[in-house]
Amino acid sequence: MWVETLFALIFGLLWGSFANVVIYRQPKGLNVAFPRSRCPQCSTPIAWYDNVPVLSWLILRGRCRKCKTPISIQYPIVELITGLLFAAIFYHYAFSWLTLEYMIFAWGLVVVSFIDLELMILPDVFTLSGIVIGLIGAALNPERSFQSALLGVLMGGGFLWLVAYLYLLVRKEEGMGGGDIKLLGWIGAVLGWTSIPFVVLVSSILGSIVGLGLAVRSKTGLKSVIPFGPYLALAALIYILGGEKLGLWYIGLFLPAYVPAN
Repeated sequence: MWVETLFALIFGLLWGSFANVVIYRQPKGLNVAFPRSRCPQCSTPIAWYDNVPVLSWLILRGRCRKCKTPISIQYPIVELITGLLFAAIFYHYAFSWLTLEYMIFAWGLVVVSFIDLELMILPDVFTLSGIVIGLIGAALNPERSFQSALLGVLMGGGFLWLVAYLYLLVRKEEGMGGGDIKLLGWIGAVLGWTSIPFVVLVSSILGSIVGLGLAVRSKTGLKSVIPFGPYLALAALIYILGGEKLGLWYIGLFLPAYVPAN
């Protein structure tokens, strides 16, 4: 498995490079395929040998070869995260339809997470199409349940919508964006309804820890605004890579007679 896992890592690094293009161009409404990548400062096209994931950034010491403008460290980080996720998913699920679906899912989560971190938006082109693709995958993949996927969309989106609605009633201000609601619906479509309690709990804990840390360091206190999408995405990835058993155990605390069928 190690040779195949290495190929999965390389495959993920390449898709991570494309993820960087999408993260930069999609929110600006630019074509993600053309023109080829170029330095944003001097507009020099990036040669293929300067576009090798992670390695090129290290060799060039994070600078454009021509104008020496610094290149954000986000580029190798995105590539490395995507590569490691692809390798971990393959190592965990081997050759299966789940592996293919989860790799596509993980790539999408990386893209929307970094867009959300920078711009505080979760593009509908990912979340809504992700829900549709997730449901289609559940209908075609014998390893997944369409009923569980459909319930996942309804429970995931419905739960966050209810939280957002109640917050609006009590505080008279929006506390959660519609993108987060659609993202949790997308997660439910791919991972099924049994993932929702785990994802909500883990993402809330992670978000609370970071939010409290930012509140302590900033002057805005508990009114600090943080994007919640990356924590939902991270919780979903944890669920995929070993958290499922813990999630089912958590459900069993409230529904002990229920045995989930995936």
